[in-house]
Amino acid sequence: MIALFTDFGVEGPYVGQVKAVLLGMAPGVPVVDLMADAPACDPRRAGYLLAALAPEMPAGAVLLCVVDPGVGTQRTPMVAEMDGRLLVGPDNGLFKPLSRRASVTRFWEITWRPQRLSASFHGRDLFAPVAARLASGMVPEAAGCRPYIPGARPDWPDDLAEIVYVDRFGNAMSGLRAAALAPRARLLAGGRELPRARTFGDVPAGEAFWYENSCGLAEVAVNGGSAARVLALDVGAPVTVA
Repeated sequence: MIALFTDFGVEGPYVGQVKAVLLGMAPGVPVVDLMADAPACDPRRAGYLLAALAPEMPAGAVLLCVVDPGVGTQRTPMVAEMDGRLLVGPDNGLFKPLSRRASVTRFWEITWRPQRLSASFHGRDLFAPVAARLASGMVPEAAGCRPYIPGARPDWPDDLAEIVYVDRFGNAMSGLRAAALAPRARLLAGGRELPRARTFGDVPAGEAFWYENSCGLAEVAVNGGSAARVLALDVGAPVTVA
């Protein structure tokens, strides 16, 4: 399969144009909308979401990942292989949290260029054709890539103590892996100290808490309510261990 991870949103033509390229070049390969509303123009926070979601994809999947505020500049387009999955996107840190957690990694620079390359839409013109070729069975070298060493990003932590995503229910995902926290850890978010619970129904209605969400991240929630509204949380809000 090809899984799309982008900040394009569902409105407008962008996701549709990318899918048209993928389906035209790799007919019969399923295309999955993994995420279309990653933090906009924010590869750092999006990277911690990608690191939580990518391991759920089956081995052999190709992930087309575009959160690319530097599109059209000198940033390097790349392919990464991590634990049997191939990722296609820009070398701007988006893959860095995942690469630190993977046991096997390899990287390539995309040197191939299409006849038409929009300065502002490499997702459609550059990354999608490469992803389609890889999903059709090409190895990276045959798809127009050469071995590469990506940027280090030493100042990026292994876990990000911030809110990285707020869903439509008002639940606020952090960049902290729940498995890295003590079983009875309490988190500070929105000016409150929050206890850990297993799930929503384990706390009274209206109570704020944190829990390990379905992709392994520490998520702040309110039973029957919106943590974003009750605690005034948005992407970038700090979350710390009490």
